[in-house]
Amino acid sequence: MRVYPIFLNNLEGRRCVVFGGTHEAERKVADLLACGADVVLVSETITPRLRAWAEEGRLTWHARWYRPGDLQGAFLTIVAVTNPEATEPIWQEAQRERVLINAMDDVPHCTFVAGSVVRRGALVIAISTSGHAPALSVRLREELEQRLGPEYALFLDLMGALRLPMATHYPDFAERKARWYALVDGDVLDLLRQQRFAEARARIAELVGDAVAAELPDPDTMARLFARYQEELAQPTHQPQDAYAAH
Repeated sequence: MRVYPIFLNNLEGRRCVVFGGTHEAERKVADLLACGADVVLVSETITPRLRAWAEEGRLTWHARWYRPGDLQGAFLTIVAVTNPEATEPIWQEAQRERVLINAMDDVPHCTFVAGSVVRRGALVIAISTSGHAPALSVRLREELEQRLGPEYALFLDLMGALRLPMATHYPDFAERKARWYALVDGDVLDLLRQQRFAEARARIAELVGDAVAAELPDPDTMARLFARYQEELAQPTHQPQDAYAAH
């Protein structure tokens, strides 16, 4: 199996249908909700968290299994159970309606596959072994999760704040590119990792100039953001226990 790596965006308001109510479905739904998708959940039973989201109106829950027509108007669908026979009619409708489909552990019923994912704020890393060794993708994810801490999420927040002023103050592409790489290759990430936020802000100012760095949050705000990312990383992620839920 050869895969074309891709990240989907502009999911806001798009109808996305998830079949299944397990923790794996919960993880898929959480990612879709975070992207602003209009999530429809189809499953006779669901986890307590999925039920809470339904009661809060964050998603639409149909307490049943698939019926023809469930994919009308959908952009994508995810079958978060492993049952190729039950998935077949969903696959057929997805083909007729031109809906992207992913079926867990069932590559013949997929038009896209989901890799093992590491998230640190705006940083998203997806790993795939093209179906050859799913267990390796899980181990690589675990390794990256240990290596990449909350400093990466905070760093990208800061870089996002600099994008417009960098473009304004350094219209020459070559100069702007050199300054971006100086930020990435320097010790800013190390300073953030050590929670030396005032020093990190000063170092950025040295590299891009005070006028550009003026758009950065103050050290106290950086500290609060760092603590929030730390807290998020301490929460369970419900990554698939079965290596073959990834590819």
